[in-house]
Order: sequence, then structure tokens, then C-alpha cells
Amino acid sequence: MRKTITIAPSILSADFRNLERQIKLVERGDADWIHLDVMDGHFVPNLTFGPMIVKAIRRLTNLPLDTHLMISNPEMYIEDFQRAGSDRLIVHIETCVHLHRTIQRIKKLGMSTGVTLNPSTPAVSLKEILPYIDLVLVMTVNPGFGGQQFIRSMIKKIREVSEMISKVNPKIYLEVDGGVEESNAAELVRAGATVLVAGHSIFSKKNIPQAIRRLRTAAFR
Repeated sequence: MRKTITIAPSILSADFRNLERQIKLVERGDADWIHLDVMDGHFVPNLTFGPMIVKAIRRLTNLPLDTHLMISNPEMYIEDFQRAGSDRLIVHIETCVHLHRTIQRIKKLGMSTGVTLNPSTPAVSLKEILPYIDLVLVMTVNPGFGGQQFIRSMIKKIREVSEMISKVNPKIYLEVDGGVEESNAAELVRAGATVLVAGHSIFSKKNIPQAIRRLRTAAFR
């Protein structure tokens, strides 16, 4: 049976000079979510945007906003991103000293929860938090910049996380972000991915709706 795959275009690679049109094109391509990469220039070597941009995007679309906090001390900004309209907050396991507490606060505010693993962070570090979250994000590049080359050794980690999820709660989303494109989409899905985040491979194309549809089709080749 063919499983459902969620496509979440990463707005980081969009043309911010005409963000409204870019979002409308994403919607026309039947994207499922919009992925928002929030970077602080401290935890990762890049600075992107904060709650104000999330709030602006919320006004432009009804698609779920999948907000990925690549920031130090994310617990300080949970309420800000909730008020801005985020549907899900994803925090890095590497930045949260009290991860359970952070996840509880996100849930209390009515948002879905997610935890991210950097490429060098082992899958086993999810063991204690997995029963309490809605999504795991496996980074397949080192976070900070779009358009990076996919790290092939992460396929093994995706399989490991998928096996862990199947034992705890098969409804947990397994999201993959970094170098996702048509050429590796099917391999990622076979490894267990259920959500594909793609930025450069969508927004660099002249026909954005077609790029989304082609990625979805490629996932089942």
C-alpha cells in the first residue's frame, strides 16, 4: 500500500521580494505544509527571520506552518512563535537542557511538537523524548544554509529513527531536511521518511508548482 508523503517547501529558499506570490505558487502545487527555518546566527552560522515574518506568512496562507527553531535557548521564544501563528514548533535536541519541559510548554500552548537531530547527533538520543512528541526531524545537512549537498550516511539514521517510531507511535511524523530533491526522494521514503522538506530544489525552478508535484511523484519511484 502506497503511504502518504507530506511535502513541506522551505520558505528560506523563496524570493522574499515577492513572498506572497511565492506562497501562492506553493499552494498551487498542492504543498501540504510550509517549513520555516528560524536561525539566530549563534546556534547555526546564519541569521534568517523571527516571529514577525512568521506572522506575515500566517496572514498569507492557511497551510500549516512548520516552524523549525535553529536557535539557542528556544524556550525563551515559544510564546512569541505561538502568537505569530506557528502550528508546530520543532526544537533541536542539542539546544534544550530541559527538553521535556520545553515540549510540555509547546503542547500547553496548543501547538504540535517536534525534535530535531543534527547529523552528528545519534538516533538513540531520542529514546526518552519520543513518546511525548509528534514529529522527528532528521537533518541531512549541517544546518545553517540552504542548497547544501545531501549527507548520504544519514540514510542509516533515518532507518534507525523510523524503527524507533514504529515501536513507540507510528503516527509520529519522520521529517527529513537538507539536500532533498527528486533524485533521492524515493530512497528517503523507503528509509522511512514521511515528510520531505525541500527548499532549493523547489524555489530554484521556474515552475514552482510543477517542482512540488515532480518531487511528490519522485518519492514513489
